[in-house]
Amino acid sequence: MKRVRALAAKELLHILRDRRSLAVAVLMPVVMVALYGAVIDMEMHDLPVAVLDQDHSDNSRELVRSLGAGGFIVETARLEQAAQVEPGFRRGAFMAALVIPRGYSRSVADGEPATVQVLVDGSDAATAAMAANYLQAVVQREARRIAAGSGGGAPAFTVRPRVWFNPELRSAHFVVPGLVALVLMMICAILTSIAIAREKETGTLEQILTTPIRPAEVIAGKVLPYVGLGALDAALILAIGRFAFHVPMNGSWFALAAYCLLFIVIALGAGLLISAKSPSLRVAMMAAVTVTMLPTMILSGFMFPVSSMPAPLQVLCRLLPATHFLVVLRGVMLRGVNWFPHETAILAVQAVVLLVLAIRSFRLRLE
Repeated sequence: MKRVRALAAKELLHILRDRRSLAVAVLMPVVMVALYGAVIDMEMHDLPVAVLDQDHSDNSRELVRSLGAGGFIVETARLEQAAQVEPGFRRGAFMAALVIPRGYSRSVADGEPATVQVLVDGSDAATAAMAANYLQAVVQREARRIAAGSGGGAPAFTVRPRVWFNPELRSAHFVVPGLVALVLMMICAILTSIAIAREKETGTLEQILTTPIRPAEVIAGKVLPYVGLGALDAALILAIGRFAFHVPMNGSWFALAAYCLLFIVIALGAGLLISAKSPSLRVAMMAAVTVTMLPTMILSGFMFPVSSMPAPLQVLCRLLPATHFLVVLRGVMLRGVNWFPHETAILAVQAVVLLVLAIRSFRLRLE
């Protein structure tokens, strides 16, 4: 540990003296969250919808069949009671629910107004707005059809929408958690790979090898400062999102911190692996941007919903750590869920695999 602390102190001094890299690491997250948090918007297709049919009539079944007419909505669940809606939202089983109340068919037959409720998961603001608008349009279209068939001019029923977790449908509530994944991957993976590749080019890494320090200790000393830097960036983004954009925190801060540390380990492992395989600084920089930053922005669900992508591309998205980390971030912050067994297992396996590959590749390079 004495050798590790000495190398970590040396790396920390290098970071502090390299003002350009330090400015990029600290100021870029602030600029990104200020810009993207205000302007980015999302959209998706094949919206998963649950149906709670409390009427069980021919008219209610006809309304449910009309949902999938446009191909935008996919019925994924049939609910038996209203208490199943919130757990389904928290698990991510569906993103909207259509509630048809008892007496719906009788009200339609008598020409009386019947209320149909639309419940939407607002953790994705843009998708929630589109889902609410589309579901309302489908219901109103069915109302006009029924009214026209009965000779009446007024709609047979009305829609009462309700948005969960994000009633104001603010896009910042969806974007800010995504920026945490993007910035952590950028800082931890890209800067780590560049820093080590730069030392290999300048020959300072070979000077370190003349000391009794072991390869594993070299790696530990090199990455520890970036763990702290990544944690600082995550705290900056969350603080700006909380106080500037009023992003809620419905889950546990400890759970969020634990998942952030796990993702930092994954990003550091990716950066070390890239640096070990890259012969030069330029190659390391290009590889880091191509392999880590661009997929995190485009394929993780940060900018475009994964469910709207082609099936082969969705398989690739599921292999990215950021895809599962975004599910965790939005679940903890917006839905108040603190434990994700599936995502935790995937992220833990990816962290172990990347670290083992990075250490083995790095040791071979040093030898």
